[in-house]
Amino acid sequence: MTPSSHPILTPVLQTRLPLVGTTVFTRMSALAAQYNAVNLGQGFPDFDCEPALVGAVSEAMRAGHNQYPPMTGAAPLRAAIAAKIAHLYGHEYDAATDITVTAGATEALTTAILCCVHPGDEVIVIEPAYDSYLPAIALAGGVPVPVAMTLNEQGYSVPWDKLAAAVTAQTRLIIINTPHNPTGTILRAPDLEKLADIVRGTQILLLSDEVYEHMVYDGAPHASLSRHAELAARTFIVSSFGKTYHVTGWKVGYVAAPSTMTAEFRKVHQYNVFSVNTPMQHGLASYMMDPQPYLQLPAFYQRKRDLFRAGLAGSRFELLPADGTYFQCVRYDAISQDSEAQFAEWLTTELKVAAIPVSAFYAQGKESGIVRFCFAKRDETLKLALERLRTI
Repeated sequence: MTPSSHPILTPVLQTRLPLVGTTVFTRMSALAAQYNAVNLGQGFPDFDCEPALVGAVSEAMRAGHNQYPPMTGAAPLRAAIAAKIAHLYGHEYDAATDITVTAGATEALTTAILCCVHPGDEVIVIEPAYDSYLPAIALAGGVPVPVAMTLNEQGYSVPWDKLAAAVTAQTRLIIINTPHNPTGTILRAPDLEKLADIVRGTQILLLSDEVYEHMVYDGAPHASLSRHAELAARTFIVSSFGKTYHVTGWKVGYVAAPSTMTAEFRKVHQYNVFSVNTPMQHGLASYMMDPQPYLQLPAFYQRKRDLFRAGLAGSRFELLPADGTYFQCVRYDAISQDSEAQFAEWLTTELKVAAIPVSAFYAQGKESGIVRFCFAKRDETLKLALERLRTI
């Protein structure tokens, strides 16, 4: 038989992620587009960033910042990040050894997990949880240990006693998320003390997802783990310029961690993405010289939160607390007994308002009769959605 007569075959891949399919965000956004629905599902703004930020990036391009930056991140941006953390949270990170610029927060989260979780290591995940955590744990060969948040009339909270009970000799990492996606819950100073009590005297590492750090409302401070020296000494802290500056498509984030942890983080980072978009880094560094955009962000989004909550007041939806993030969770059991996925699909196809089922944030799809809306939208977008939601 000649080579050309052999059948052409593609070898079969054994999947590394057998439980992963198309994300709920992709599915609901596609459904929203298909039905011309107001998309309050996926968490991105429908408004643009400030022109000054675009101008800063354009100027960086014209200044010749168009080649590879350092693997760790452009020095001016790392310095700006360290200065911001020191000013806001009182913790001194060395810009050279403790700060790494990443290709968005998801790359930062995945890299942090891959650099420290070995096969068989246990990782405690507080559910509901952002959907990138579990696949990253699986890629590392780790074993996820879910701890469900408590849900009552006051909303969601972390059951620290149950979390402490989940710790074993195999626990390597605990993932924290504050402000919390999808619930809008925030941690406070007493929560940090309870966490410190749990990890004190252990070799457990912490990964703190703080991408919504500048979206904390009603005058509450953001309880960054960097505020707590004992916790900061064992924590990878992750944040996102995309969330802070309304540029989610730029995919630029960062990690702050002690130098020994950062050294291991960078080993994985350099062979994953190596480095991050150069002109955007220099543009962000220049833009960060004025702190007002992120200092004013809580008031900016609190007004949108209050507009959205006021619009649903008196409706058949039950509003849960929204102390942080740009998400509002609501109960709908007075409206329907459908599953969360069914109800979200009905909202999208019939009412023309897209939402995300909170069950999608649980590994086992736990049903609570709750969906999540995103209020990071123009006022006219929110008002149109509210008009439709009030008709139920």
